[in-house]
Parts: sequence; C-alpha cells; structure tokens
Amino acid sequence: MNEKMDSSLFLKIPLFKDLSREDLYDLVAELPIETYTSGEYLFREGEPGNSLYVVKQGKIEVVLAGGTTDEMLLRTCGPGEYVGEMSLILKQGRRTAAVRANTNCKVWMMSRDKFTECLERWPHLAYAMVEVISERLDSSNEAAFHDLVTKNQMLQKAYDELKAAQAQLIEKERLERELQLAADIQLSILPDVLPDTEEYSFGARMLPARQVGGDFYDVFELKDNRIGVLIGDVADKGVPSALFMARAHALIMAEADIGMNPAEVMHLVNKHITRLQKSTQFVTVLYGILDLRTREFSYARAGHEPPLILSNGIVERMPYNAGMAIGLWEPMTIDEQTIKLNPGDTLLLYTDGMTDCRDPKGEAFGLERIKDKLSEFSKMNAQQVCNSLLETLQGYQDGSKQDDDVTLVAVKAK
Repeated sequence: MNEKMDSSLFLKIPLFKDLSREDLYDLVAELPIETYTSGEYLFREGEPGNSLYVVKQGKIEVVLAGGTTDEMLLRTCGPGEYVGEMSLILKQGRRTAAVRANTNCKVWMMSRDKFTECLERWPHLAYAMVEVISERLDSSNEAAFHDLVTKNQMLQKAYDELKAAQAQLIEKERLERELQLAADIQLSILPDVLPDTEEYSFGARMLPARQVGGDFYDVFELKDNRIGVLIGDVADKGVPSALFMARAHALIMAEADIGMNPAEVMHLVNKHITRLQKSTQFVTVLYGILDLRTREFSYARAGHEPPLILSNGIVERMPYNAGMAIGLWEPMTIDEQTIKLNPGDTLLLYTDGMTDCRDPKGEAFGLERIKDKLSEFSKMNAQQVCNSLLETLQGYQDGSKQDDDVTLVAVKAK
C-alpha cells in the first residue's frame, strides 16, 4: 500500500500524468532509489543531463553558482517534486543549475535509457512529451518576449537619460562660455596698468570667489596733478553682482571725470542707482583722491571697510564715522576723511572677503592678522604688498572654500 502511495507522487510529473495507477506502480517499482546526505550534490551546473530525479523523502534545493560567494537559491523541492525532466527529452543537454540535498533525502532516479524503454511500453507518453516541450517553448517564448520588452524599456530609458545628459552638457558648456565672456568683460573694466609717479607707487590684486565676482577697483589719473583711487564690493556674488558692479563702476567713473570731490560723486551715484535700481542689491565703496602736491588723500566711504595705514612700522586703522552703502536709499550718509601720506607710508584698501576668509577649521583670517602681516612690509612697494598679502591669505586658507571675493589696493609713498 505504501508503494502505491509513492507511485501517486509521479502523477505530479507532466510526462507521466496520463499513465494509469497500475502502470505507475509498475514503473516506480522498477526505479532505483538513491540516498544523499545533507549538502551532497545530485548533479552540478554544466554537467551533461541524462536523468530525472523525484523526491521520495527529505528535501533538495536548486542553486546557481553552488558553493561560491555568488550562490543563489532558486527553489526547494519536497516529496513528489522533481528536477531534470528535460534531460530525458533533450539529448546532449547540460544542467542549467546544480541540485543538492537540503536534508538527508531519498530520490527516485530515472535515466534516459529507462525513459526510452517506457516510451516503447507506453507510446502515448510521446504525446505528453510533445506537450511538455510545447509548454516549455511557449513559456520560453513568453519569457523572451517579456525580457525583450523590459530590455527595450531599459534601453529607451537609457537613451532618454543620455539625451538629457547631452542637453545638460551642451547647456553647461554654453553657460561656461558665457561665464568666461562675462569674466573677460569684467577684467576689461579693471585697469590694465596702474599709474606710477615719482612720489607714489600703486598696487592691486583681486581673487574672485567665482568665475565672475562683485568686487572692483580702479586707479586713474585726474586733472590738476591728482590720482583717483577706487575700491568697491557688491553684495552677493556671481553674474548678477558682476552686472551691478559694472553699472556702479561706470557711474562712479563718469561722475569722477567731471572733477567733483569724492563725497559729491558718491551722492550722485547713489541718486542714479536708487532711481534706476529695481532689485535689492547694494555696493560698499571707498573713493578717494590723492593730491600729489599736498600728499593728502581725501576720501569718501560708503559703508566700506576703513583703510589701514602703515607708518614707521606701525599699522593703524583709519578713524571713521557712520556711512551707508550705495543703492539702499536716498539720501545717504557718507563718511569723509583726509590723511596725509608721508614718505615711506603705505595705505591699504581692502574688501571684507579678506577678513572673512577662513582656514580649514573655520576660523576667519581677521583684521589683526592683516595688520600684523602689513607691518612686516614697510620696505615693499605697493604691488609687492598686495601680492604678499594675497599669498599669505591663500596659505592660511589652505584649500578651504572661498566664500567671498577678495580685493586689495595699496598706495605707497616713496
């Protein structure tokens, strides 16, 4: 009775579903039973396939890349479940996966020779064989179709992403060209050569935080043996600041050419900008006039950093009063000061990007470090002072991100 119950397990196998119970009983009685211990392989991936296995007791498991780090468990089979039926049908086929015992188990084994014998005894098994092959073929075709659809979708997605990336690359290249053009235009606004007189040398350096910035400077000759000195810092950075910088610089230069004093220039420029300005941008400016005959430097400060004076090895910050940035509102408050530059004195104008620059730990460079370094530069000319200060700042920065533009302008009395 137990053997007849075992034979009913073969009814789950499509190849034998049309056999009578008596025929199945006879078939099962003729099949050898093989015993495997847990972890033992029935067959391995890639081996020639020539037998069917049906689980009688225990469990077996189907795995890919068995025994390697890439092993993948496909399924586990219990009593009545089978593996390897296609090896009875397809000659010279190779195992597409490995099968091993999951527990101690017993399996029936049917060889291809035994199956051929069965076909001779029960010819109608050939119909079942054709049906199995047809079902496998349909399943394979369906799987191939879905796989093709999936791959086409993935290919289309990849194409769309590549197309979008290409468009982004083209746009990025266009923006980079425009930024470079903006940087070239900005540099063209700044002076190519600074004046150099018998009594004074002038120097300047700029280090933008981005490709284009909002800082500007100028040193230019005026009538009546005078030199105009200008430095400015537009709030924020980037292209909008560069455009606002160009406007502010042009307005200041236009008013300065008329011959007014620095405070009058500031008031007129603020009036123009507050009337025309439709944004929240503003600019801090220090504009002064150096009289070569009297050695006096008279300047107006619109919210900008007060200058430093190096005299006899001592650095001091110029006294200052309240002053407002240009572009905030009208009327504005201006800080006006005058200083006499004696032989050997150095006057330094700078933007707050110098003091705010930080080292990798986040500590700002600060005003005191500027004063300490400047005190060491008594024997340098104006350009050397600017170069040395900027080198010191970059060494302090040590590769950390620069948050703001840095601009220096120096005047040295020879």
